[in-house]
Amino acid sequence: MQNLNTQRHYECEARQLISEITEQKIPKSTEIRLPFYTDYGHNIKIGERVFINSNVMMVDLGGITIGPGAYLLSVKHGLKPKQRKELELKPVLIKKNVWIGARATICPGVIVGENAVVAAGAVVTKDVPKNTVVAGVPAK
Repeated sequence: MQNLNTQRHYECEARQLISEITEQKIPKSTEIRLPFYTDYGHNIKIGERVFINSNVMMVDLGGITIGPGAYLLSVKHGLKPKQRKELELKPVLIKKNVWIGARATICPGVIVGENAVVAAGAVVTKDVPKNTVVAGVPAK
């Protein structure tokens, strides 16, 4: 982790280092902006077409799975025309052992409970209780 975050790397070098940390091949369609932090790394599973922005910390001892093209959004815009340029910030919280399927979208302010599964393509607009599976648009 120290080498990854303190040295300059070409994209392919950074991908290789992250692959070593996570013990899985990181797909070329996945982009991880540095710095990237994890306490363990071996329990992170990252699919195709995932974008992870800079300064993300993944505490992964319990496991983190992010499906291809998943969106976790903590920002929304106002609905009224005069408010559309204003940003409302609401954190997203993903609890332990959550599985987020391909192309799922987690909207601002949502908490996904422990052991929950968010199905592929789901749009999650409300909190997901622990030990449940949600699917659909909006997810239920």
